[in-house]
Amino acid sequence: MQRISVLLFAAALAAPACSTGDSGGSGTNPGDSCGDGVCQTGESEASCPTDCTATGDQWDQQLQSRKTDYNAALRIASLRLTGKLPTMADITAVSGAPDDNAKKTAYVALVNQYIATPEFSTQVLGFWRDTMKQGGSAALDTAPVFAAKLSVENGSYMDLFTAASGNCPTFDGTTFTAGECANGGPKAGVLTNPGVMTQFYSNFAFRRTRWVQETFVCTAFPAEVSDTPTNVGAAAPYTGVWPFDSIAGTASGGRVDFKDVSATICANCHSTINHIAPLFANYDMMGVYQTAIAVQTPLDGAPLAKLSDYLPAGQQDTAWRFGKPAADLPALGAQMKADPQVAACGVARMWNWALGKTDIVDTLQQVPNTTIQTQIDAFTQSGFKLKDLILAVYTSDDFVKF
Repeated sequence: MQRISVLLFAAALAAPACSTGDSGGSGTNPGDSCGDGVCQTGESEASCPTDCTATGDQWDQQLQSRKTDYNAALRIASLRLTGKLPTMADITAVSGAPDDNAKKTAYVALVNQYIATPEFSTQVLGFWRDTMKQGGSAALDTAPVFAAKLSVENGSYMDLFTAASGNCPTFDGTTFTAGECANGGPKAGVLTNPGVMTQFYSNFAFRRTRWVQETFVCTAFPAEVSDTPTNVGAAAPYTGVWPFDSIAGTASGGRVDFKDVSATICANCHSTINHIAPLFANYDMMGVYQTAIAVQTPLDGAPLAKLSDYLPAGQQDTAWRFGKPAADLPALGAQMKADPQVAACGVARMWNWALGKTDIVDTLQQVPNTTIQTQIDAFTQSGFKLKDLILAVYTSDDFVKF
């Protein structure tokens, strides 16, 4: 389905962009047979025969042609932030303002009011449940509740990965109540959350690793791709940045051949995965921390994994990325905090929420970083304050223009 959607989208781009009354090159509009005076991607002299000499990117032109509409933006902001349509008083406060500056002032004031309402807590909790793919029970809700609490209290986004206490709060529909996670082991925000560890339990702790990558980096594996691929004797080159021999295979003490190249080059993804997953492997299927590896393997009899299954002897140092070592989950959280891609992902997800887009990884819908760079920079400079980010997104020029 995803591939079909992409193909349909590509086909739409290739089609002539005719205005009402045009017939794809019929010349209905004088001097502009396609109705816009610009050769679009996929158009040719056959489809635009009369005046197809202008140049320019069609999407840039469409973005530049948008008009500010604070009342339309108010409707969307109110629905997202409170779950309700704006009141007539709210609408009048914006539409009745004497000029654009006054309209903007009224609009920004109302967005601030929406963020201060009790309903905002429920709305932002729903966003985090969708983002984290968590919730449905008290046990599985503490990670999104923690993220919602940070959002309402203008906490740091990076506390999601580094907070050493208060990581399992509760929410009764009105009030957030601080709470501690009681599953033992180190504490590092949602990275050690018992609900996360339970829901994403799997062989080798790979689902937990994937959850972290996709939720907080906004991309699927492979996480790291080299500019200089290496020939490893396969039909295609190895593209990881880690040395090919940095992960285990059956020839180097492992019981699963992560270096297999007979069909696909497993190491392209596993060179990074295998350096992260052991950090999550001590949590059992109930999300409780154990002093030894507590996840199974897909081998006969489902034996517990061993560190030698992930990484070969002498190279068993865990890490967030190549050159970014992490001996435990708090260290992993610190590396994530320092990773610009993590901050950019957080901003991108807020934008997807604001614009009603679906999940970034599942459907590949994402606002380009070039569009949201202003918010990324401000987010970083503010200490990653979540409420400030939400306000910045909902009051930005790109949100109020249509």
